[in-house]
Amino acid sequence: MDRTAAPAGSFVASVAEIIGRIEGEPDRLVDLRLEASRAFTAAGLPTTRQEAWRFTSLRALAETPHRPAAPADAEIADLTIPGSHRLVFVNGRLSPGLSAAEDLPRGLTLRPLAGALAEAAGPAASTIGGAVDLARHPFAALNTAAFADGALIHLEPGAIVEAPIHLLFVTVGDGEPTWSAPRTLVAAGAGSQATVVEHYVGAGGESLTLPVTELRLAAGAILHHVRLQEEPRSARHIALQASRQARDSRLDSVALNIGAGLMRTDIDAVLAEPGAHAALDGLYLVEDEQHTDTHLDVRHAAPHCTSHELYKGILDGRSRAVFNGRIVVDPAAQKTDAIQSNRNLLLSAGALVNSNPQLEIFADDVRCTHGSTVGRLDEEAVFYLRSRGLDRATAESLLTYAFAAEIVGAIPVGAVRERIERHLVARLPQGELAREAF
Repeated sequence: MDRTAAPAGSFVASVAEIIGRIEGEPDRLVDLRLEASRAFTAAGLPTTRQEAWRFTSLRALAETPHRPAAPADAEIADLTIPGSHRLVFVNGRLSPGLSAAEDLPRGLTLRPLAGALAEAAGPAASTIGGAVDLARHPFAALNTAAFADGALIHLEPGAIVEAPIHLLFVTVGDGEPTWSAPRTLVAAGAGSQATVVEHYVGAGGESLTLPVTELRLAAGAILHHVRLQEEPRSARHIALQASRQARDSRLDSVALNIGAGLMRTDIDAVLAEPGAHAALDGLYLVEDEQHTDTHLDVRHAAPHCTSHELYKGILDGRSRAVFNGRIVVDPAAQKTDAIQSNRNLLLSAGALVNSNPQLEIFADDVRCTHGSTVGRLDEEAVFYLRSRGLDRATAESLLTYAFAAEIVGAIPVGAVRERIERHLVARLPQGELAREAF
């Protein structure tokens, strides 16, 4: 059992030194940072004695001092999305030379968050942090207390943005353990529509990325959101995505976790007004000693709302996956329709999944289902394909690719979809043949 003392780790001591050093910000943000600093100091690092972290140990992190990542250069030629509006952040700081945010369509604001927060009367300073529960999420509290920059996406009412908005976060190591805490705020006005891609990559060195993303959808807004994490195995990635939706809004979000040695994603979603819909899907591909942990918390706070969650995992080697999906239906949320499913495919005897879907229903006129499966490839399906002339490795690759295809095929941005397909091809024997079949 992980017995690390919550407030006393070397990591906590090293990051506490820089909290609260940012000056010249509006009073509300200063107060928010102080509140977050107190919340992080009180909580410390989670341990396996806490139910939400029972299967994810942070002992190695607690014992390793990290310093803030320094400014650096990066190469992004093979990471861009053609035709997109783009902001690039290297080690948590904007890189103007790598960004492409000129000639924006009417109704779209895409700018660094640091500058937007300096405007006390602006929408960023007045809304940031409103969707984040600092007491429940200590790493989000650390982000709130210490983030230096990030992205602001603001869609005016009725704005329709056709091209993807690409937020690229690059971590560049330098030999010592470093950490960065990028922040993203997306505010979609009434009746607006856009597609946002959050993309996390890295190169070299031991690093920790602690992103927080807030998604706010006004009445009738439609937001397609893709989150792709493919940092190197030397990285740890602990993230929070918090969304709040108004009447008749629609959030289609897919999380793709491929990289990092340890990754944890918390997704908090509140359907606050009638008619809101959230589709929260995901795919994790892990192998060797990788560890991935996904916690979903979806709250139906109003009637006539729908939420659908489908998460799939493919595990190989001695990898580990944790899935905890919680749906809460408040007493006022009659006519709720909520569906949640977690399906896991084990490709090796050493892989392990801990899956725990949950429903908490306090209303009596609802339709809610949840389920979880963990298993290996169907031997009858393998036999059928082999009877058609395929060798065993090709048959297994074809079935594995088919398992992932439901999520991959729904990715709304072609460049991201192709990137995931390449990952699948690289990891599967005869992967290219499996890809051609689809």
